[in-house]
Amino acid sequence: MSMDRKGNSWRHAREGGHPRHLTKCMCKVAWIPACAGMTIVGSDVALAHTGLEHAVSFASGFKHPWTGLDHMLAMLAVGLWAGLNGGRALWAWPVAFVGVMVAGGALGIAGVPVPMVEPGILASVIVLGLLVLTAAHLPVALGAALVALFALLHGHAHGAELPAQAAAVTYAAGFALATALLHGLGLGVATLCRGDTGRLVVRGAGAVVAVAGMALAVV
Repeated sequence: MSMDRKGNSWRHAREGGHPRHLTKCMCKVAWIPACAGMTIVGSDVALAHTGLEHAVSFASGFKHPWTGLDHMLAMLAVGLWAGLNGGRALWAWPVAFVGVMVAGGALGIAGVPVPMVEPGILASVIVLGLLVLTAAHLPVALGAALVALFALLHGHAHGAELPAQAAAVTYAAGFALATALLHGLGLGVATLCRGDTGRLVVRGAGAVVAVAGMALAVV
């Protein structure tokens, strides 16, 4: 908590901020989902989710994010974006992704339908890449909500793919650990790349993620 010159309390933008600041933040990034949506329209969503193998163990669950390009890019981007924002985002956004991803997997296993899963996974890669590219700063709660939405889709896709005889709990543990490591890798890159030049490197990585997501959308 900080004080302005008149003694009024205010919070840093990364921790919620004034409602007017929140409106400004949302306006700055409102074009990103629209851009992703236009890219996805007309794409073959059946090919959007890569790295599809039936997993029955901790090892295969751990391996999956590293072999599915869409998942790997999205998870790296979460870490990069959290690293650019700093503060509570450093842990809140990765934790939100992992936690909601596991919940989404449980919904998929239970057969609970979630709409637009495959297009949403594509959108997550593009949007997260653009958020890193633009170094977008959002309140922690808003960023966590966005990350959680994408995590739900990623988790549901994998839960729905598991065969009935699969060891779902051990698979989910492996997948969650690999996801956390990918977040950590993105955070590590963002932490090591300090200063103006370093931030440009991180933002350039975001551009690569976004372009790769667009490529997946048109393949």
